[in-house]
Amino acid sequence: MALPHLVDMPRDWEERYAHAETLDFTPSPLLIEAAEMSGLGRALDLASGHGRNALYLAGLGWNVVAVDNSRAAIQILRERSAAAQLAVEARAANLETGEFAIEPSGYDLICDFLYLHRDLFPQIREGVRPGGVFVAEIHLRDDLATDGPRSPEFVLEPGELRHQFSAWKILFYSEAIQPGHSRRTARIIARRA
Repeated sequence: MALPHLVDMPRDWEERYAHAETLDFTPSPLLIEAAEMSGLGRALDLASGHGRNALYLAGLGWNVVAVDNSRAAIQILRERSAAAQLAVEARAANLETGEFAIEPSGYDLICDFLYLHRDLFPQIREGVRPGGVFVAEIHLRDDLATDGPRSPEFVLEPGELRHQFSAWKILFYSEAIQPGHSRRTARIIARRA
């Protein structure tokens, strides 16, 4: 059982991405579903990590911007996208300090997987072009979970993600434990009117 005071300690992302051979490059099934609902265009992958979702979208023909705070993760993404000749603009930037600003109406699809910084929600809503899609899977508060984040800063309250996009057309929404995971997440695909 994880000790509560240790659960939310910052992870050493540079160390995690130092071992590229152990990383999973399988895209999120929810992203696959969202991409099938959309035409090609410009996509933004927030907190992209080593690029499993960015590489998938680029492989379909999307023009992808991927942003992550980990320089090691961005380097892996740059190398893999260059080797596969995929259109990915990979940027190392801290999303929480404003090093990267989401361009208003700049994207046809924005995705956010397992990352929460509430201050980005207004930028995300403005960043998706009318008719574009937001797709996300973010940890929910789960008092029974023994791993993952616990701090309210890093987890959504039940219903919170749906509320953030209540003015949009919700194409899919769920709050459940997904196969292969041990804690509940909120999952959404929403289209901007």
